[in-house]
Amino acid sequence: MARNSNIPSKDWMDLARYSKPYIDGVESFLDFAYSYGDPQGQEIQCPCAKCCNIRWTQRNVVYDHLICYGFVKGYTRWINHGEWDIKLNVDDDMDYSRDDIDGLLNDQFRDVAQAEGVYDGPNEDAKKYYNLFEEASQELYPGCTGFSKLSFTFRLYLLKCLHGWSNESFTSLLELLKEAMLELNIPPSYNKTKSMVKNLGLDYEKIDACPNDCMLFRNDHKDDEFCHTCGASQYIKNPKVDSEVEPSKKSHRVSAKTLRHFPLISRLKRLFMCSKTVDSLRWHDEERSKDGKLRHPADGQAWKDFDRLHPFFAQDSRNVRLGLASDGFNPFRTMSISHSTWPVMLMAYNLPP
Repeated sequence: MARNSNIPSKDWMDLARYSKPYIDGVESFLDFAYSYGDPQGQEIQCPCAKCCNIRWTQRNVVYDHLICYGFVKGYTRWINHGEWDIKLNVDDDMDYSRDDIDGLLNDQFRDVAQAEGVYDGPNEDAKKYYNLFEEASQELYPGCTGFSKLSFTFRLYLLKCLHGWSNESFTSLLELLKEAMLELNIPPSYNKTKSMVKNLGLDYEKIDACPNDCMLFRNDHKDDEFCHTCGASQYIKNPKVDSEVEPSKKSHRVSAKTLRHFPLISRLKRLFMCSKTVDSLRWHDEERSKDGKLRHPADGQAWKDFDRLHPFFAQDSRNVRLGLASDGFNPFRTMSISHSTWPVMLMAYNLPP
């Protein structure tokens, strides 16, 4: 990701829009955008708070919008107007000592970050992108160069997931860090952190299921309480609480069984959107050693039989081959609890070992 060295000063962006330095700054931005950006004829993407880099308009219209509405929140790096050129070659030398948050955001929101012509996607994508981009541009604390607010928060969240921290302990850790270092720019709670992660498209859908695996309570059956096949209740039956004895205790219905659905299509798209994995999907065809030894699923007889049965599918090496596996385990590490979790996992066989 090469930065443009001709970027003008941006000190004026936070000034009052009627001030002369701001007006002169808008002119310098427009000169830069038309010199180093990618204008379509006489039009560029308007970065005002109303157009959000979605509408393409002429210079005089962009000028009026920036004076009237100001820049869209978080647009401190003019990536749509020539501040940098995004390289998608995964073989380029990269500095792995720091998190590539800018690359992550541009991979996830490619249509917003590299829009060519009129962007037809929902405005919600633009809002998520610029909110995350603003957080990626904020310092973790004054003078910090190793982490941004976003990269540090993601690193903390990763540790939480790897080591099984509870939501409450994660919030307590954030509060302690903030109390010890007042200038630390981090979210105040687990919920705020989770909302940041969700904006990257890593969320899942919770669907209640029949305890006997007969049906899912979704779509037209979302509000049903009993299974249509076996009649089992959607919720765990708890003993009724005497309201006179315990008036403060509120009833809360707990689902008897829950399916957590991680949408497949969005994750397959991510494989092709991410600059670090897109070439790896073709590794089995272009770089694998084909000396007859078994090192990869592509060397196996099942792969070859599938290619023979589906020659059209096999013509494009980018087509993803998926393997499915499932098994149950007790997430609480004790056999005295009847609870169990059954993950169903899909593995992309195209990737290198």
